[in-house]
Amino acid sequence: MQLVVGRIGRPHGVRGEVTVEVRTDEPELRFAPGTALATDPAARGPLVVESRRWNKSVLLLRFEGFTARDAAEELRGTMLVIDSADVPPSDDPDEFHDHQLIGLAVVTVEGAPVGEVTDVLHHGQDLLVVRRGGGQDDALIPFVKALVPEVDLPGGKLVVDPPEGLL
Repeated sequence: MQLVVGRIGRPHGVRGEVTVEVRTDEPELRFAPGTALATDPAARGPLVVESRRWNKSVLLLRFEGFTARDAAEELRGTMLVIDSADVPPSDDPDEFHDHQLIGLAVVTVEGAPVGEVTDVLHHGQDLLVVRRGGGQDDALIPFVKALVPEVDLPGGKLVVDPPEGLL
């Protein structure tokens, strides 16, 4: 499974640099000069990082072979991806990678089925997107211990304790 570690944004300057929306906790490792990154769409890559620098809080990358603004513009919207097998498991038992959660069955503390995790959103607070059956809208469940008391990766399930009205 591929994990998105960044999304290429607009060009910066005239020498082929692009802004990157960082989606990894390890930007210094993932975007080190000389690193080859797979892309989505795959036809745009792999891209090899030529240089990396920060402009305030914005990551700027230049890729080998992209030395002009027009060439860099063609990369806009490209996702930079890695293989999930390349990500070591966390030592923290309460920390999970998105790919570990997606696909888990969701049940209430009483054992009633809720649905399946289809995505994890990171908007200030992590939210689990849970697809429910029967034509119901997806549920957004904050990924906090009070609402998600158990994550059973070997068992393929996630237990939720939703307050009244959440589902």
